[in-house]
Amino acid sequence: MDASYRGSPLALTVLALLHHKPLHPYGMQRLIKQWGKDQVVNVGQRTGLYRAIDRLHAAGLIAVRETGRDQQYPERTVYEVTDAGRRVAKQWLCDMLAVPKQEFPQFPAALSHLLMLTPQEALDALGRRADALAATLEGYEAALEREADLPRITMLETEYLRTVTAAEAAWLRTVLDDLREGRLPWSLEVLAAVAGDRSS
Repeated sequence: MDASYRGSPLALTVLALLHHKPLHPYGMQRLIKQWGKDQVVNVGQRTGLYRAIDRLHAAGLIAVRETGRDQQYPERTVYEVTDAGRRVAKQWLCDMLAVPKQEFPQFPAALSHLLMLTPQEALDALGRRADALAATLEGYEAALEREADLPRITMLETEYLRTVTAAEAAWLRTVLDDLREGRLPWSLEVLAAVAGDRSS
């Protein structure tokens, strides 16, 4: 295996699915959605999945089990996890669980440039985000209620997403309140003056 090949959420998910049983890429994509893993792994573009499969295959972590042809479908390659893939998947999983990774999501990046907007523009944009978060939170709550009979271990990622989303929504409400009440004001003139003072 190429030592420089580092795990990714999608690569780990492919290996985890192949722990379950040999699959072709379409079957992987279907199971990712069926099991709700598309909440935590980006499979919106099938090309990303195929790229991950190609890299795992080149690294010797998965192997071709068989190539079959069905009259209704094009040729399909079925993959299985190798012994090396099983070992590496567990190592990746333990590392991802144990070691917080510095990630760069777009929302904090956007917040760092909020001064480009007026307070009212910020209020409008963040208000739309609050509405979207409320809808997302409802979806997580519904999923947890719908799957309440499943073992809790199978729903931990949804619990986590609900908790993180609820925390963001609560924080965002305080920011929106401060904007509405004028407790979080700014103006381009004041900011320009502050920037001038800091650069001198």
